[in-house]
Amino acid sequence: MVLLYTLVLAIPPLVTNMSRVLHIVVLLILGAAAISAAKNNRKPPTRQAADDDENLSSDCPEPTGYFADSEQCDKYYHCEEGHLTEKLCPDGMVFNDFSTEYEKCDLPFNIDCSQRSKLQEPQPTQHCPRKHGYFAHEDTNICDKFYYCVDGQFNMITCPNGLVYNDKVGICSWPDEAKKTGCSSSEVFKFDCPKVNESFAMTHPRFADPDDCQFFYVCVNGDTPRRSGCRLGQVFDDESKKCEWARQVPECADWYKGRLTDEELMKLEFPPTPRPKGTKVSKRKQRPRPQPVEDDE
Repeated sequence: MVLLYTLVLAIPPLVTNMSRVLHIVVLLILGAAAISAAKNNRKPPTRQAADDDENLSSDCPEPTGYFADSEQCDKYYHCEEGHLTEKLCPDGMVFNDFSTEYEKCDLPFNIDCSQRSKLQEPQPTQHCPRKHGYFAHEDTNICDKFYYCVDGQFNMITCPNGLVYNDKVGICSWPDEAKKTGCSSSEVFKFDCPKVNESFAMTHPRFADPDDCQFFYVCVNGDTPRRSGCRLGQVFDDESKKCEWARQVPECADWYKGRLTDEELMKLEFPPTPRPKGTKVSKRKQRPRPQPVEDDE
């Protein structure tokens, strides 16, 4: 249309009005023909280009971000300006899809992989079924030890007394919570809670460890033992059901003999009172005060 308008303006001013009209009609006809020819000569998009656009929209939900694979938990994709790159987490870790803005691989205990359970082929090393993660001891009878693996290098960790490794959450927990074969409360502690009535069972009663004066068992709901202990220097009194100093429980008065002296036991029971901090005396030399000058009369 700009071209037509330019041509119309270029008609000499001496041409009559009728001639101007004829010129305009001819130019409009020629312009319409040119537009029609251009449309006919335009090539339609190829099938490959259409397929590429379709793949781009299906593989990249958004032009930029990090997106989890629909089947494999440790695989994910990075989309940058519509360009897709496939990526893998380090062996033993899985992709954390909490946000498309961040690229983060996490431990399997923290991510729900039930809907995308496939994983890459493992790369095992000594004590490490995969290069990264927490793994139970190979001996199923060893319940309180596990391995922490980083890049295929292991470090063995021992749980606190009374706890076992829980391979469902990757931490140490009570045997009744871990529910690990061969590591039940009765198997680990070799202790069964005495039978009590229902009302007493609801108080989670305590019972002395028959083999160790310092420890006792809390029977959760009256039937699930959990081992606990008194502080150093104390023993569990099965009558008062609480921790007392060893000298106050006749049957355990000598429990620490050979490990702690009487003096050490007394210091634990009666720790010395710390002395109050004295007021600091300034060591700075005081300047002599100027003496008043008397006026001469």
